[in-house]
Amino acid sequence: MSQENVIKVSDVHIRYKVIKAQGIKKSFFSLKKTKLEEIEAVKGVSFEIGKGEIVGLVGKNGSGKSTLLRSIAGIFSADEGKIDIGDHSISLLSIGVGFNKALTGKENIYLSGLLLGFTKERIQEKYNEIVEFSGLGSFINMPVRTYSSGMYSKLAFSITAVMETDIILIDEVLSVGDMQFKKKSFRKMKELIGNKERTVMIVSHSNETIRTLCDRVIWLNEGLIKMDGKPEEVLEAYEDYMMKLDAGQLKKTKKAQKEEEILRLVAEEDEANEQAGNEQTGNAQESALAENTNDNTGDNG
Repeated sequence: MSQENVIKVSDVHIRYKVIKAQGIKKSFFSLKKTKLEEIEAVKGVSFEIGKGEIVGLVGKNGSGKSTLLRSIAGIFSADEGKIDIGDHSISLLSIGVGFNKALTGKENIYLSGLLLGFTKERIQEKYNEIVEFSGLGSFINMPVRTYSSGMYSKLAFSITAVMETDIILIDEVLSVGDMQFKKKSFRKMKELIGNKERTVMIVSHSNETIRTLCDRVIWLNEGLIKMDGKPEEVLEAYEDYMMKLDAGQLKKTKKAQKEEEILRLVAEEDEANEQAGNEQTGNAQESALAENTNDNTGDNG
């Protein structure tokens, strides 16, 4: 039986116009119309993603990663080609996308839930869980425009994580928020990924995050797919490429370093918890064995 494809991208081209760079003084006094430059961010990309796949999207800045995610989410329209997600529900987790900043956090939870296709009753069922996970407390009743970037990302992540759409798109947000929330987010993401009914695409600052969470990686370069395959193979080729660009050094951004630190801390805590659980199980088995031995001794006496 073939795997069900939930995302199908067919020969997609995405273009946008930007103001051509020139001096401020020249622009201000020029009588000519401002020149617009057309940029083709995505240049004929095609791929399919099956149900339950966890796909990482890598590439240098300006390679078209975020543009492609936004198009799959329905925020941008493809100029050419087709994107098909069938009747699957989809959510995009990205800083600066998806909230009406004039509304409160509470109002945005309901608005976001409705836009994701959930009923008001379903949103009400999940509301308290979303607020608790976000840790925003009374700030949930404040306008989103008063939120810090960390608070904004906490609310966005919480809605996406708790409402649980069929497809989750994550665009470089795993390194935001305070330390406690970062660790909670990573654990929740691993939990969501563990559900083989859900399909996830991740753009991350950290190759280690992609390597740990994903079972497939697509490498975008200059708007084209350069490589698509197993994480180790694609990331090795991508890192070699980036080292050549950076004169023999693979540079890590501060956000990438933060993500890798959280990844390490979560792994250490999970390992410690697992060891503690094994010790408790061992102690319980020893106690049960000792009790059973005493019972048998008493019966023999």
